[in-house]
Amino acid sequence: MQGDYKAGQQRIEWADNSMPVLASIRQEWAESRPLAGVRIGACLHVTTETANLMRTLVAGGAEVALCASNPLSTQDDVAAALREVYGVPTFARRGEDREAYYRNINLVLNTRPHLTMDDGADLVNTLHGDRRDLLQGVIGGTEETTTGVIRLRAMEEDGYLEYPIVAVNNALTKHMFDNRYGTGQSTIDGILRATNHLIAGSVFVVVGYGWCGRGVASRARGMGADVIVVEVDPLRALEAVMDGYRVMGMDQAAREGDIFLTVTGNLHAIRGHHFALMKDGAIVANAGHFNVEIDLAALGDMAEEHRQVREYVEEYRLPGGKRVFVLAEGRLVNLAAAEGHPAMVMDMSFANQALACKWLLEQKGALEKRVYDVPVQIDREIARRKLQSMGIAIDELTPEQEEYLRSYRQGT
Repeated sequence: MQGDYKAGQQRIEWADNSMPVLASIRQEWAESRPLAGVRIGACLHVTTETANLMRTLVAGGAEVALCASNPLSTQDDVAAALREVYGVPTFARRGEDREAYYRNINLVLNTRPHLTMDDGADLVNTLHGDRRDLLQGVIGGTEETTTGVIRLRAMEEDGYLEYPIVAVNNALTKHMFDNRYGTGQSTIDGILRATNHLIAGSVFVVVGYGWCGRGVASRARGMGADVIVVEVDPLRALEAVMDGYRVMGMDQAAREGDIFLTVTGNLHAIRGHHFALMKDGAIVANAGHFNVEIDLAALGDMAEEHRQVREYVEEYRLPGGKRVFVLAEGRLVNLAAAEGHPAMVMDMSFANQALACKWLLEQKGALEKRVYDVPVQIDREIARRKLQSMGIAIDELTPEQEEYLRSYRQGT
């Protein structure tokens, strides 16, 4: 068996201390059992925080099966604890190859889920491809990542999506906090664990200025880096300028950067000719969901020598002796080289996952085959619970104020 399940249990319980919103839902659901008789197939990063989501779904009455959404994100001791302590069938092992990865997805699908829970849409894609015979029994699903939502909206636009899916990633209590503060902190953590490189004084290039990119740029600047932002969207580029960052194209940034971090959700944000422009010793990493943002095939073709020099660090030596260091095989550096987002922020993301499952069941038969945003009442309830857990009270509108907001008759 991979992993020490007792150590995994201890780490799961430690994370649970920082997840009071999810714990409150779990406590309520243990009595109300809103998911009784429902089978859930989940393809998520197998971490301590995910384990507490699984515990919550089980407390609500669900039968859950879990596999990994990335070959390098599984924490083996957590997977062992889920199986041995919490009784959740978990098909995942850190470092599994592509064949094992998809075999495990199919093992989850073999449970014939009523609800799917995805982190990148690989489970949904497999279900719509090789396992279409199972689609009839699916009520709905959830998706946690920007990349996954992009894929699902493309499926919806092509008329290929066969059941409703809630874009958990688009909840304000997810992307404004998980993407910005979670990715910001955990990505820097992964880079530091892999390299022990000094951020202060380094030129740090953030490729992509969405919510995740904003978070990484903010944390890198806070540690003393000279931050450059690369963008293709003029509105985001303008925002980065107004936020005080240098903004330029990748060709110019490649010449200046010491550390490069892609977080675009797109293909080949760093391409072959960019590596040729980089300084000797440039560090390249990715925090987007898939390992396609860095063109590693082109880098491999260019390199005269390729070797591992540290755990999670590979050296590519180019003609002339220049070296480029790639972290964590170009996969999610925050999960491959570190532990992923802090539990305190995942508390809100996974509360969205849980409550979205309950909402999908309540809406059974009433939803179209498309991607839905998280209902605003769920978003606000999670924010309210989070504030309450932090001991923070806020004001409420007075009846007079509510009436004023409903009125159009009062002018200057």
